[in-house]
Amino acid sequence: MTIPCQVKFIDDELEKAFNSLSDEDPVKKAIIRAIQNIREDYQAGEYIPKNKIPKAYLKKYGINNVRVYDLPSAWRLMYTITGSSEIGIISVILDWMNHKDYEKLFGF
Repeated sequence: MTIPCQVKFIDDELEKAFNSLSDEDPVKKAIIRAIQNIREDYQAGEYIPKNKIPKAYLKKYGINNVRVYDLPSAWRLMYTITGSSEIGIISVILDWMNHKDYEKLFGF
């Protein structure tokens, strides 16, 4: 039995950035597929150990877990699992970025 998962954006600004992408943008298409996959399996992304979570995320969002979902062309989507509600798990998209920015943020 799979647990239903809602996927939301961390804030209106990030959601607006997503919505401003062209429907033909390959990154937007990949994010849409990622959201569908996360809805089906909230653990679809790779778990990031707590000691590797960027301090900026800890400070800004006060989160204690981050997962990274690989998108095509070396882009990455970061999300957190905030817990469960009566209707299932809630995952929240924190950001997406190219691999170079991802490596810089995570210190790889």
